[in-house]
Amino acid sequence: MANVLTALKANRTKIWVGAVTLLLVFYLVVSFQRSVLLMSDPNLVAKAIGVAYLVLPLVGAWALVRELLFGARTEQMARILEAEGGLPEDTLPRTPAGRIVREAADLEFEKYRAETEAAPADWRSWFRLSCAYDASGDRKRARASMRDAVRLFRAGTPAA
Repeated sequence: MANVLTALKANRTKIWVGAVTLLLVFYLVVSFQRSVLLMSDPNLVAKAIGVAYLVLPLVGAWALVRELLFGARTEQMARILEAEGGLPEDTLPRTPAGRIVREAADLEFEKYRAETEAAPADWRSWFRLSCAYDASGDRKRARASMRDAVRLFRAGTPAA
């Protein structure tokens, strides 16, 4: 039983992603079915609504696939960096509530920003910069930096 609990804790994020993905797929299937029903109605307004409603599951499916691929590639890059010993260490001080002390994260951020400026074609530096942005609380820039890392990783750019 302890092994099951350990496995559940280790894969907690993947379990939640799977559950949310299943719920979204269910919603997309129901939306698609409802749009087909509306398009088969003889009323022109219902047909127009059905066509418009068809866009929702298509956009939702595209976004779902894009996010799942982004997550898988990010995880793949993290495994590579971990094997190389290149993941940033989590040594930042934390508040009693467990949050990272922003000032310490900002100081550490400068190190990774300089590394990325020195090697802008290396996905590893962009990955670490993304982690630094995240620790500093800037989620928007963290995600943009990770997208840059994924783009460079997919292009097969060697380390500088």
